[in-house]
Amino acid sequence: MKGCVFMPFKEINVKSVIEKQCENNSEFKKAWDASQMEYALIGQLIAIRKQKELSQGDLAAKLDKTQQTISRIENRSVNPSLKMVCSMADSLGYELKLVPKS
Repeated sequence: MKGCVFMPFKEINVKSVIEKQCENNSEFKKAWDASQMEYALIGQLIAIRKQKELSQGDLAAKLDKTQQTISRIENRSVNPSLKMVCSMADSLGYELKLVPKS
């Protein structure tokens, strides 16, 4: 193609890069572990919403928010407040509880 520049890309194993960073950098590991808990929580909220066959718009209406707000939370563009996470869980018929780590 005329005017196009093709650049070779190096394949990267992201999992191994993250594992290496976790081994070599305790602050990175701490941040990574914390982010995984956040991703898991949001992932559970998404799964419950879908299980209940609710759209993002449906959930947003229950919360008096916009569909875009729910989308941004679900795609991790924003960090929701604890109050918002609790409201989302409540609207889905759930509550947050702290339990000891296993």
